[in-house]
Amino acid sequence: MDETVAEYIRRTVLKIPRDEIKMMLQKWGFLSEAQLETINFHQIKDNISQDVVQLCEENSADIKQAAVLDIIYNNIYPNKRIWSVYQMNKTGEETEFFDLTDFKKKFKRLLRSALKNVTITFKEYEDNAIWIRIAWGTPYTKPNQYKTSYVVYHSQTSYVFISASVLKSNLPLLCQALVVASNYQDIREMELRSHSLNSLKDIVFKRYSQNFQTYSPRPLTEKNVAPETVDLRIIQENRNEKERIQRLNREVFGDGPQPKIEFAQYKLETMFKSDPKMDVLDKKEPFRCLVKFSSPHLLESLKSLAPAGMADAPLSPLLTCIPQKARNYFKIREKKGVLPGSFVSP
Repeated sequence: MDETVAEYIRRTVLKIPRDEIKMMLQKWGFLSEAQLETINFHQIKDNISQDVVQLCEENSADIKQAAVLDIIYNNIYPNKRIWSVYQMNKTGEETEFFDLTDFKKKFKRLLRSALKNVTITFKEYEDNAIWIRIAWGTPYTKPNQYKTSYVVYHSQTSYVFISASVLKSNLPLLCQALVVASNYQDIREMELRSHSLNSLKDIVFKRYSQNFQTYSPRPLTEKNVAPETVDLRIIQENRNEKERIQRLNREVFGDGPQPKIEFAQYKLETMFKSDPKMDVLDKKEPFRCLVKFSSPHLLESLKSLAPAGMADAPLSPLLTCIPQKARNYFKIREKKGVLPGSFVSP
């Protein structure tokens, strides 16, 4: 076994929490159960990694087997990477039968025709997700296994989730290979980014329970009440107001957990209105500004504002429709008004 392969396997094992090493090696399936029984998984991780490397040498592991172990790790811990969402498009509504073997062949042929030194590894999962790992090289250097790109493509959808390497110059080539292999015409970034791959899937696949505001808050009406009933009325009004806020919050956000988003950025464009006599603006140009929101869990923070008494209920659709705005990016980017920027999650 090549020394670089042995070192890569050792480093991959060291990344795995000790209590999960055996489980991941079993999922990997490269080592037999009899071989795994010879490893003491209660010793320090460095010794465990050395034992794993020794067994892999006995099985003559190569970089492709090592790459599969890395895919398994990233599938279990996808939050270690930043993911971007891309959407592919085709003319017409025709649907074609997806052939995984043909997809792999086209994808590898296009990448290798443009860049000889590249390692491409595939792994399929039960949810129709195809995980692709690409280690990039140059015409004069071998692929760098520590600077890889990851692609998660759900074959029954037009969405692709990409975690790109630091070599951004390879991204156009990667996108071209995806479009050709999947028989689409073009691909565009949705400006939707997150460490939480599952949250991105919830947004684009509409798997979360958020509703959207279709009403306006009504002001409380004042009534004359007798002094002896003031305290009881205040208690009842507070109770009613609390119930109203909870109901509106539930209608807007739903009952389930929100997608995990840390940062939202809006580009606002509107016409500046002023008294003509003041002559503030010589030209009638739109007023542009950038509004940013950040929180460890932005949507859950917004959800808690009204119940905590920090904002009126319901919240503005500008805030509550962040996932919908991101998902409909291509539809609304041509319209004037609110445009979504980038969305990043921890």
